[in-house]
Amino acid sequence: MRRLWMSLLLVPVLAVAVPTAALASSSAPAAATTTTSVLQLGMKGSAVKALQRRLAALKYYPGAIDGQFGTDTLEAVWAFQEVQGLPGRDYVSSAMQRALAKPRAPKVLDRGAGANRIEVNLASEVLVLYHDNSIELISHVSSGGGYYFCSPGGGCGYAITPTGNFKTIVYMPGWVQVPLGEMYNPVFFIGTAYAIHGDTEVPLAPVSHGCVRIPMDVAAFFHKLVHIPGEPVIVRR
Repeated sequence: MRRLWMSLLLVPVLAVAVPTAALASSSAPAAATTTTSVLQLGMKGSAVKALQRRLAALKYYPGAIDGQFGTDTLEAVWAFQEVQGLPGRDYVSSAMQRALAKPRAPKVLDRGAGANRIEVNLASEVLVLYHDNSIELISHVSSGGGYYFCSPGGGCGYAITPTGNFKTIVYMPGWVQVPLGEMYNPVFFIGTAYAIHGDTEVPLAPVSHGCVRIPMDVAAFFHKLVHIPGEPVIVRR
């Protein structure tokens, strides 16, 4: 599970119209003022900072609001694209620019599970944390990849993330060794087998053995936002 993430590459794209006013806004749609530039991994500047502020206002976590488009910001961009039903891109497309001005909220999976809950949507690969039925955090995830594998400890099966209603059980700090590798800051919700945990590889595709992987920057504080044990964890496909 603990592998260096070397798959992030700059994607060559054509210039698109970037409504910087819309990025800076946290509520109302922006005016039509635009600049012709592209926001993508590796860039820096005021337009990137405006993007980060907008994502943060919408409860996505772009990392530090520092004007640098790093992997933390990229993962927040992915999460936003997933919620909006947009293709996953390593850059901010014109369609994403329009969605930032007038975004749609994540699909609610089970409001009746409690005002404070964790919802994992396997169809969109998104985790949403609710406090008092208000969104506290939206994160990109990578869930079970569906492939067949055999555990070094014995037993074979398919890499599937179970669906259902669960509850947080225990949190283990730091890197935790398990038969299939390592988990960072895991919050277990099915015994000590399935957890929401950090990993250095959380790509757009579902690739885990069944756990719910979250970005390392989110995993650094996620356990502080949830009640352990007992917070509802809703997993749906």
